[in-house]
Amino acid sequence: MIIMGEDAQRVKDRDAQEYNINAARAVAEAVRSTLGPKGMDKMLVDSMGDVTITNDGVTILQEMDIDNPTAEMIVEVAETQENEAGDGTTTAVAIAGELLKNAQDLLEQDIHPTAIIKGFHLASQKAREEVDNVAENVDPGDEELLKKVAETSMTGKSSELNKELLAELIVEAVNGVTVEADDGSHVVDLENVSIETQTGRSAGESELLNGAVIDKDPVHDDMPTEFDEADVLLLNEPIEVEEADVDTQVSIDSPDQLQKFLDQEEKQLKDKVQKIVDSGADVVFCQKGIDDMAQHYLAKEGILAVRRTKKSDMTFLKNVAGGAIVSDLDSLTDRDLGTASVRRDDEDDLFYVEGLGDERHGVTMLLRGSTDHVVDELERGVEDALDVVATTVSDGRVLAGGGAIEVELASRLRDYADSVSGREQLAVEAFADALELVPRVLAENAGLDSIDTLVDLRSAHEDGDTHAGLNVFTGEVEDTFEAGVVEPAHAKEQAISSAQEAANLVLKIDDIIAAGDLSTSGGDDEGGAPAGGMGGMGGMGGAM
Repeated sequence: MIIMGEDAQRVKDRDAQEYNINAARAVAEAVRSTLGPKGMDKMLVDSMGDVTITNDGVTILQEMDIDNPTAEMIVEVAETQENEAGDGTTTAVAIAGELLKNAQDLLEQDIHPTAIIKGFHLASQKAREEVDNVAENVDPGDEELLKKVAETSMTGKSSELNKELLAELIVEAVNGVTVEADDGSHVVDLENVSIETQTGRSAGESELLNGAVIDKDPVHDDMPTEFDEADVLLLNEPIEVEEADVDTQVSIDSPDQLQKFLDQEEKQLKDKVQKIVDSGADVVFCQKGIDDMAQHYLAKEGILAVRRTKKSDMTFLKNVAGGAIVSDLDSLTDRDLGTASVRRDDEDDLFYVEGLGDERHGVTMLLRGSTDHVVDELERGVEDALDVVATTVSDGRVLAGGGAIEVELASRLRDYADSVSGREQLAVEAFADALELVPRVLAENAGLDSIDTLVDLRSAHEDGDTHAGLNVFTGEVEDTFEAGVVEPAHAKEQAISSAQEAANLVLKIDDIIAAGDLSTSGGDDEGGAPAGGMGGMGGMGGAM
């Protein structure tokens, strides 16, 4: 009996598991070489020819042309890690791949996937409990420790060269947007931190500014560019002649009629400008266009106007200056205006807008770099560090880095495995082995012997040194917490949780039914397609 269409394909049981595991492992191996301070970068060229050079795990996976449903599930691990913790994407994906590799060995020993799934779940729960036990509490006011967290996040990225300066700016920015809640907890609102980039100068000239930075020019040369205390109008309506919604034609038979028509257009613009003048606005940031005639009238009234302001800048200006974003000039009142000091930096062609009053929040990190590629990668590194520091302030827990926590967790999981009955015990041990991938890859990427490194780390942890991690620059095992290699506990918990859930999701699949070929490109790829013609990694074969 035929119940599926001609083009439909089906892969079952061991073949399906092998197909899925190989696809997921291929993704994990694509980003492994970027892990750690000595990790390498990837050059990604998209279909339009745009080049991205980065070692940020989630950026690499999002830019890759992945053409496989299982592989995309692993990409979701990186995206979840980025959204929840801000950093640790490569770690999460690498651990997920290693869990599946170890699961494959267990499957070959005829251990049922259900037992492996249960064992991984138990190990993940235990590992997260132990993270909490090992973690050190951090005070939100401990700026030195927060700087170390930021520096650890940026190490290995292009921002590393100026990490001390940038870490200082990042901690200052986070402190500027942190408020203490009624229950004593600290809330960091990163919506009030804006990042602007500028090319042509070195990263060491980056700075943190109170308020917003707007990379625009005044619409008219005769407009004032400096106000100590300005009433600011945020306008989401064009200051232009209104056009009819439908195509219209106007027939005229004398120059007088044409003049009346032009006079009416001019009157419309004058009325719009007059409404702005009547509101008391000194500065107008307009998201839409401003007519040349309106520019002249605004300059005549001594009002500074900026057009085509980005939507994101408008939202940020609302936080900085207060007031409202006005969409209809007819309803404009003085209550819609915000207040701020505005000044122009002619050298950099930037406007600095600083809010007035204690209730105004908002800081801008102005990142500088020599080229677009440099400044883009610098921005990615700083964004991750901002997220990590914000997470640390909110969560209040940190861990020793350099593979220290992974080796400690692996040791504690092996002890825990003795108390687990049945075949799940083997899965718990496999989970412990998977966690030790992190120090192994850190050593490999630094050109060190991964086996010797792991032996030395295990020995140090058996002697009770829970902070013993790898110094990739010297190759020695040391107290990484004292050395300033510090990671947020929340990011590590999230990485373990995401990796385990993704691995279990893949292991639970025993049947793949596709209405057509899973791959859009076909051919022999490295995805490990099983016999039966279920396509390989598709577009991923070339992307790897």
